[in-house]
Amino acid sequence: MKKVLSTLLALALFVAVASAQAIFAEQIEAPIGFGSRTLVMPQSPLTTQIIFIGGTDIVETNATYGNPAASVPAKEWHDFIGFTPDKSGESLGWVSVNHEMVQANDNIGDGGGMTAFRVTRDPNTDTLIVVEQKLEDGRQGKFFAIDFVNTVGETGMNCAGIQSPDGRIWTAEEWFQESNSDIIGGIRDTSDVVIKSDLAGWNGVTLKKYESLNWMVEVDPIQAKAIRKQYNWGRQPFEGGAITKNLKRVYLGPDATPGFFGMFIADVAGDFSKGTLYAYKHDKPGYNWVPIFGGTDVMLNANEEIASKGATMYNRIEWVAIDPIKGDVYWTETGADRPGRAFAAGQAAGGVHDPYHVERAMTLGFVDSLGNGNPNDPNYPNFYGAVWKYDVAKDTNYVYIEGGNGLTSGKNLSNPDGLNIILINGKPYMIIEEDLNGRSQGRMPADFQNVTSCELWLLDMAIEYPTVDDLVRLAVTPAGGEVTGAAFTPDGKTLLVNAQHPSTSNPFPYNHSFTFAIHGFDKLTAADLTEPTIENRGSEEVEAPFTVYPNPTTRLVYFNTTTDAAVYNQAGQRLMVVRNANSVDVSGLAAGIYFIQNAKGETITLSIQ
Repeated sequence: MKKVLSTLLALALFVAVASAQAIFAEQIEAPIGFGSRTLVMPQSPLTTQIIFIGGTDIVETNATYGNPAASVPAKEWHDFIGFTPDKSGESLGWVSVNHEMVQANDNIGDGGGMTAFRVTRDPNTDTLIVVEQKLEDGRQGKFFAIDFVNTVGETGMNCAGIQSPDGRIWTAEEWFQESNSDIIGGIRDTSDVVIKSDLAGWNGVTLKKYESLNWMVEVDPIQAKAIRKQYNWGRQPFEGGAITKNLKRVYLGPDATPGFFGMFIADVAGDFSKGTLYAYKHDKPGYNWVPIFGGTDVMLNANEEIASKGATMYNRIEWVAIDPIKGDVYWTETGADRPGRAFAAGQAAGGVHDPYHVERAMTLGFVDSLGNGNPNDPNYPNFYGAVWKYDVAKDTNYVYIEGGNGLTSGKNLSNPDGLNIILINGKPYMIIEEDLNGRSQGRMPADFQNVTSCELWLLDMAIEYPTVDDLVRLAVTPAGGEVTGAAFTPDGKTLLVNAQHPSTSNPFPYNHSFTFAIHGFDKLTAADLTEPTIENRGSEEVEAPFTVYPNPTTRLVYFNTTTDAAVYNQAGQRLMVVRNANSVDVSGLAAGIYFIQNAKGETITLSIQ
């Protein structure tokens, strides 16, 4: 059997009844639009557990906007996950979950948000338990809203962030706005803000409300409160970042086109209140970084200042991760379908193109009047994005793995966003999360029929020149969801992941943003961590996955093998069964989405027109 490490929360109950029985269940937990290769395979030791549901689980708040402290449903749109280890050993530590949703909320606060909770491991089941606790400010419960309003002020669209090696957490305000009128709705009070800060030159500075947004913000997840906005890292549409082991360098990724790869070097290790901001410039003689000096005006307009220094432009930089063994830096370029006009504007402001995009434009036939590759062409495409590597020793950026379709595996890596590097049995593996820009251009794999969902990939970093074919599918979000988070617990057993904004038509709880745990990484073997391709399967007998065609169909649908099969509707109700067949006539069913399950429990989504 082809080995596929796959974990799908929406099918957890379905797996228990999927077997080679002659009689099919009358009712199944309906799959939410996925194909046959998204089940937890029998040989996989991985299990799943939902631990936090947005809009459902209750968070404890402080008194906010004159309203008393309260217990209210958490915000949704879960994104970044941070993990702060418990040095006391009394628990595993504290989980921090960003809420990218921008929402006016009398109790939690307007704008974005963040939730913190403490977890320990159940010694009997190896699952996680959310621990009830009492904070210094008197709040008591399991889930706590990070207090931004009473500390640093509202935040805008808490997207990704940073988890420092010492457990400190930063949340990123991605939602870049250029006027107060842009923020009306999610933030109600647009009056000027007088900054309170321990950063030199910032205390007492008056900003327009929109200028008080779009910073990296340090938080204390243990006491569920914000510490400071990191004004000295510049105001940008930040997505992700990473901090080196020596706590000296912070690598920064802004989600923009053009996006500029940034770095802050602290004067003193671990003290990020003083230091110098830099931007990567690939063509600078000597050291490929230009310093960004200046006071509040420069930091408020960091993008313009960085472009004017001739920094290198990229197409939506998002998450950043550091190899814990070698120290090299990896980051995602999520891509955008047609970035040419944005690149052109960036170049007019002083930015320069990375040679990769110039060469790529040349290869695709987009050239300027001099015959050079032209990424500024309005039709220049960058559908799939890529994962980049900044080689610290060589001081250079280059593409590590390019998005697109696999040559032999049928896999699709599209629009990489979330990123992490974890150690399994002492070896580094990369976690890559997708944030699809759409369904077109082959961004959705063939077995995700008529539904948009994102995949979570695992990559063995021992592979010197990886391609899409080397990826192992680890998980898939429910219909409509983006996969985010990807934080590893310090005991090496569990990966924490988010499913953000899944379709509201999904059954509960898959119609809410939720945080789930994938357990069992300490039990994985070398065989589990490989997914044989056509070339490397050798003499092993490989059974092809169950497929059906044509799909969509109007009457007959054929199977790639003779089998018993059952047809189910979206509610999971069995409608018909065929025995020892290689096709089924569905002309009597109304147009819509259905599921076909074979005798082995493999399930395919079928569209009837």
